[in-house]
Amino acid sequence: MADIILHHYAASPFAEKVRIALGLKQAAWKSVDIPNVMPKPDLMPLTGGYRKTPVMQIGADIYCDTQLIMLELDRRLPTPGLLPKGREGEARAITMWIDRNIFGPAVGVVMSQIPIEGRFGETFKKDRSEFSGRNFDPERLRAALPVMRDQTYALLSLARAMLSDGRKFLLGAEPCLADCALYNPVWFIQSETAAPLDRTPDIVAWSQRMKTLGSGKRSDIKAGDALDIAKAANPGATTVDAGDPSGLKAGQKVNVTPDDTGRVPVEGVLVGLTPDRVSIQRSDPRVGDVVVHFPRAGFVVVPL
Repeated sequence: MADIILHHYAASPFAEKVRIALGLKQAAWKSVDIPNVMPKPDLMPLTGGYRKTPVMQIGADIYCDTQLIMLELDRRLPTPGLLPKGREGEARAITMWIDRNIFGPAVGVVMSQIPIEGRFGETFKKDRSEFSGRNFDPERLRAALPVMRDQTYALLSLARAMLSDGRKFLLGAEPCLADCALYNPVWFIQSETAAPLDRTPDIVAWSQRMKTLGSGKRSDIKAGDALDIAKAANPGATTVDAGDPSGLKAGQKVNVTPDDTGRVPVEGVLVGLTPDRVSIQRSDPRVGDVVVHFPRAGFVVVPL
């Protein structure tokens, strides 16, 4: 198998979700550090415009969104597995709930307490306004802190209930996909503040068990080297389900766009379509032909 390359930056919560999974699997991987704001000139040739963090590259195959990145990691590195036998759907459903419901309030708790003006400045505020589709207003964030803290506490309390029988991890004795997902917002809160985790000692204890997993066997490479790797490789085989209810067919030109934030459409030729993913082929002078893969859930596919 070609090397796993993760395009990320250190403070990215969703990148930590992948890093902890790499730790669970004790996987070797290569790290490319990317900016936390646009422009991202060494990432765009690979993704065609997709700007969220992280992005995983394996040769000329580019995987967007942690939903799909985690499934692909598990497919390529099946032991230890991220999906408990017989509870695969449950683990994925809990993960989607965490990503869509806990992450937002948790970020609100953190960002409302960071001195944004001093730490990030106007470039960051402008970038996050464009990313979210609404004005990034530090004063509004600070005013929302009580609500965000209350919602985060309430949602974490649901996760606490899963640990109330004494189990070590959310679905049993071993960590799984859902644990990696929850570690993401908990890790982010712990990086800046205590509340509301000071009221959830069992979640804190669980997070310490997760932390011991580490982040695998990391080595750093330059962005240009990753682009050269993509150009020298060929994408893997993909198939389009001819009976897919969307009616989309192989060879169609399509746009793929996230349905929440970072709504930048990526254009390409449809080469893969399953219940879990949509794959499009595109070309860039810097990397040649690549296939960019997205999850189906949370992404809008529009034929051109």
